[in-house]
This record gives sequence, structure tokens and C-alpha cells, in this order.
Amino acid sequence: MHPVKRLKPSRVAAAAILLACAGVGLAQIEGGDRGVAPIDSSGDFEVTGVAVDVAAKTPEAARLGGWRLAQRRGWEKLTRQLGQPGAGVSDGTLDQLVKAIVVEQEQIGPTRYVARLGVLFDRQRVGSLLGIATYAAQSAPMLVIPVQYSGGAGQVFETRTPWQEAWARFRTGNSSIDYVRPAGTGADPLLLNVGQIGRRGRPWWRTIIDQYGASDILIPVVRLNRLWPGGPVTGVFQARYGPDNAYLGGFSLRVPNERGIPALLDAGVQRMDALYQQALRAGVIRADPTLLPPPTPTPTPTPGAEGGTIVESVTVETDAPGGVSSQVIVQFETPDAGALAATEAAVRSVPGVRSATTTSLALGGVSLMRVLYDGDPGALIAGLQARGYQVTGGGGSIRIRRGAPPPAAVPAQPAAPAPAEAVPEG
Repeated sequence: MHPVKRLKPSRVAAAAILLACAGVGLAQIEGGDRGVAPIDSSGDFEVTGVAVDVAAKTPEAARLGGWRLAQRRGWEKLTRQLGQPGAGVSDGTLDQLVKAIVVEQEQIGPTRYVARLGVLFDRQRVGSLLGIATYAAQSAPMLVIPVQYSGGAGQVFETRTPWQEAWARFRTGNSSIDYVRPAGTGADPLLLNVGQIGRRGRPWWRTIIDQYGASDILIPVVRLNRLWPGGPVTGVFQARYGPDNAYLGGFSLRVPNERGIPALLDAGVQRMDALYQQALRAGVIRADPTLLPPPTPTPTPTPGAEGGTIVESVTVETDAPGGVSSQVIVQFETPDAGALAATEAAVRSVPGVRSATTTSLALGGVSLMRVLYDGDPGALIAGLQARGYQVTGGGGSIRIRRGAPPPAAVPAQPAAPAPAEAVPEG
């Protein structure tokens, strides 16, 4: 029999600490009520705050009449915003233009429907009907890290927060900022937390933003201050940017009680987006060279023994003109396997591409491809643009995406259906 070895008390304590730390690490990435998937970021035109008050014989008829009325009023408001007032269309055409009705608040009675609604219009079809351009240039991809301070504690993705939910509800398609919004699941709580935004080290930040297919960081911060339990709530908002946590601007909003917090945060996201867009137009938000991958080392001449030079180079010798092959990391969106195969085929069709290999696959997100190219990376960018891609970035790391699709044709206007019975507001 082998003698039983007893651990010393100090070793028992150390083992207990290790197990406790392991449990904390697992608790940070498993289980819990966290993670809010962002809504679609398509560029649909959105009109909010459309008030309707409709009466009819049945609740269903009143609701349908209210939605039809919201479509007409939303269309009038949208055309004024686009500088095309008075562009009247039939209800049948509006049914083709409207993608969704968003219920912000509603009350349904036996014969009456009172609501505040939002209307989403298809951008391409609206542009085709009004004869206006619908494509808008956006910034480089920006990783959003929403920080909320409540009760003195700062949180990002450790638990589900109202601030993260507000950013998930925000429709980013109409913004000039290309937001990359993590869902808060998986390793997000470990990589993106309050401690990380206080770090300045570029190498680790570069590793993180590469995981999310971004080029820089946006840090919207809110502090929720309650005067007393159940009383007024004040939100103090700060727009911050980059690994240095630079301050761009701020503002304060207030609601009378806890029930108004979602509306307060939704308004805060809108104001925050306006601050970021203003900073982008002013040139404050721009590419940070310290976050780009390190440049490829250039050949270094070393004195030789007989007065000549020995050239040390890390480039790849090839038979291409110039004899140099460049390595470029390409970020591209992969909603499905078909998009992955199509993008790889398009990149390989560019003259001079020796190989194009997907090194990080994220179906439904942004994947990474390593491209070995004979010649200057600028020629690779030109070749991708000639194939209909929009290219951002430069040097050894670029991001590509397909250009705006051609406007969809609007079908002929059908005869308008009989409208539901409605009464004037008031």
C-alpha cells in the first residue's frame, strides 16, 4: 500500500484559491443574464413618433386604419426631410415601400386605436421613386463599448444593462458611423470591460479590435444618478473615443422616475450618435496609425567584409515584376457560406494574387483573409475596387464590402384599397 500524503495547510489554502479563481473565470463566461443581439443595421429610412387616433367598428379595423394613417403621415414627414415635399402616393404603393411598423406605444379599445408608431421605409425603393441618391459613405468600422455606471459600479457586458439594450435597439443604418456592436456573449465580458478601457497598450487593443473586424474604438459612457428610490433619474452622458479614452463631448438628460429610463437612454444614444458624427465631419475621429498592424520591415543594408553590402530582407522573393510579394490581411463580411466562397473567388481573380486563404471564419460576422500579392498593395486595392468592392484602410490591413446595390424598381401603383373608417384626431 502507498502511504497517504497529507497536504500542508498552506497548500490546501492555495488549492482552494485556485479553484475559486477558476470558478470566477467560468462564471464570467458561462450562464448569467447577459447579451443583447443588435437589431438589423440596414439603411432603411426610419420615421418615429407618428401619433394616430382612429375609431372603427372593431378593434382590428381600428388598428389597421391606424397603421394605414401612420404610413401616410410617415411618408409626408419623410419626404419633407428628404427635400421632396408633396410627393403623394397611393396606399398600395406605400404598402410596397413600407418594410415595418414599429409600435412605440399603443392603446386598443373596442372601437378605438390610439398609438405612437414608427415607420420603416425601404431605402432603395424610396430613392428610386423620388429620384434621389440613397448611398451614404460611412466611417471605418468602430467597435462600440457601452459603459454604464449605476450605484457607483461600472459595467459593460458583465450583466445585461439598459445602456447596452439601448445601443442594441438603435438603428445604425442612417448614421455615417459604421458601428460594430458586440452582443455581449461568449468572451465579450472578458475582453471588453471597464478595466480594459483604462489600458493604453496598443498591441493588446490591436488584437481585440482585429477579433471584431474594427479599426478603432468608441466608448459611450452614461452615469445614472437617482435622487431617491423611485424618484427622478439623471443620466450624465460622455462620448469618448480611442484607446486613450479621449473626451469628445457630453450632455445630461432627466426623467421623472425609473419607468422613463429606457426612453432616457434611447434619447441619449441619438444624441451620442450626433456627437460622433460631428466629430467625424470635423476630422477628430480618424484612422489611428498606432492601431494599424506593424509595417513590413524594409531591407536593411549591412556592411560586408570587402566593402560591399549584405541585404537582410523578410519579403518573399518571387518571379513577379519587382520580385516582391506583399502580405495583406483582408476583413470581409460573411453572412453565409455562399458569401465566403464568392469573396474568396473574387479576390483570387485579381491579377497578381498568389493565394487568398481565410484564416478566421465568422459566419454572420466579419472574417479575415490572408492574401499574398505580387506587387504593391495599392494595386491590389485598385483591383478590388474594379470588381465593385468598397475598400477602407491601407497598408497591410484593409476591409472590403460590396458597393451599394442598384435601386430596386418600384411596381406600378395599384388601385388604392378602401380605407378603414377613421375619424379626425381630437
